[in-house]
Parts: sequence; structure tokens; C-alpha cells
Amino acid sequence: MIGIIAAEENEMLAIKEKMQDIEDEKVYNLTFFKGTISGKKCILTECGIGKVNSARVTQVLIDRYSPDFVINVGSAGAVNPELNIEDIVIGDKLIQYDFDATEIGDYEKGEICGTGKYFYADKMLIEKCKETIEELSTEDKKIVIGLIGSADLFCGNVEKALAIRDEFNAQCVEMEGAAIAQVCSLDNVAFLVIRAISDTPNGNNKIEFHEFLKIVSKRAAEILEKLISNF
Repeated sequence: MIGIIAAEENEMLAIKEKMQDIEDEKVYNLTFFKGTISGKKCILTECGIGKVNSARVTQVLIDRYSPDFVINVGSAGAVNPELNIEDIVIGDKLIQYDFDATEIGDYEKGEICGTGKYFYADKMLIEKCKETIEELSTEDKKIVIGLIGSADLFCGNVEKALAIRDEFNAQCVEMEGAAIAQVCSLDNVAFLVIRAISDTPNGNNKIEFHEFLKIVSKRAAEILEKLISNF
């Protein structure tokens, strides 16, 4: 079974539209949708925004349903200026760029005590992504593989976005993926993070995010559907 986590309602609903034979189940105050995408069994849920919400839901998903792997799908803000709205970033590694223990030990920025600096996506899932990229990438809508940064921050500042890119060689930033990756890594569950660009480092991030969220949510869901069909 494939576990799928979306942060926000629009992101979740776009994926739900791709599902068949849907049944729902309540766990605590969460709703899990069981069904199929491209004939593969899936379990979909919405975690809410931020690292704590996403980590909590990831653990509930793993404990309750024992997925073979977990895919986090949603939107992100570009920090690479070459990315445009509706481009896709697939994270081969994730970092919590707001985590800073440098003043209490020999740590690098983003390095989490006891778990390391980066969380690496499953190699098999990345290889499947490469197949999907060859099929779906176009000149006007790119799909790239690279580092995704997560923090409990909305990055709406151009200078800050470029600084994150320069410090971590990041492609985009969001608020959940690396926390999901951390929980999966601690639980020895394979994971993948797929993000559609909803805003770019041009000073209009907040406007772009709300304007394009539904559009990019559908784009991310389409990529997910195609990826699952290749499993």
C-alpha cells in the first residue's frame, strides 16, 4: 500500500480526484481515504501545515496502515530562480533548514542531533521518478530532482530565498517534507517528496501562492498519478 500525505486541502482534494473505490476512516481527528490510483492500493490523508503536524500524521499513518512507502505531495516556493510556477521538484534529499544547534556543539546548520543533516529519498523511487521525468518533462514545464528545504516559515523574501539556495543548494522550500522524511527514516519506511512550484523569488510570493495553489495542486496530482502507474 502507498501512503500519500498532502499538507493542505486543495493539495489533498486534487489527489483524491485521482482515486477510485474510495472509503474513509477516522483516526483521532484525522480522515484517511483508502482507495486505488492506477490500480494500486493507496491511503491518502491531509496533515495540515508545518513540521509538527506533518510528523504527527506520518507516524499515525505508519502505525495504523503500515504503508510500503510514503509519498508527500504538495506545493513549494522556488529558491532556484530558474524554476517557474507549475515546475516540479522531486526531493532526492531533504533538510530542515531552520534547525540550528551550532551553538551547542560541533554541528552544521540544518544538522539534527542524532539523525544527521540530510534525509535521503528511496533510490528505487527516485529511479521511477527519472522514468516519469522522461515521459512528462517539457520545455515549458520542467521536472527536476534536487534538494528540498523545510522549515516552519513561509519564505516570501527574495534575498532570504536566494540565501537558502546558496547555503544549501536547494531547489525549493516548503513546510512539511523534511519532517515527514525524518519520521520515515527513523521508522525505516521509504519515502519520496514531490512538490509543484506555486511561487517564485520575485517579491510576490504571497500573492502567487494563493493564486496558483489549485493549479499547481492539480499538476502535482497528475505527476503522482503517472508515477504510481509506473510502479
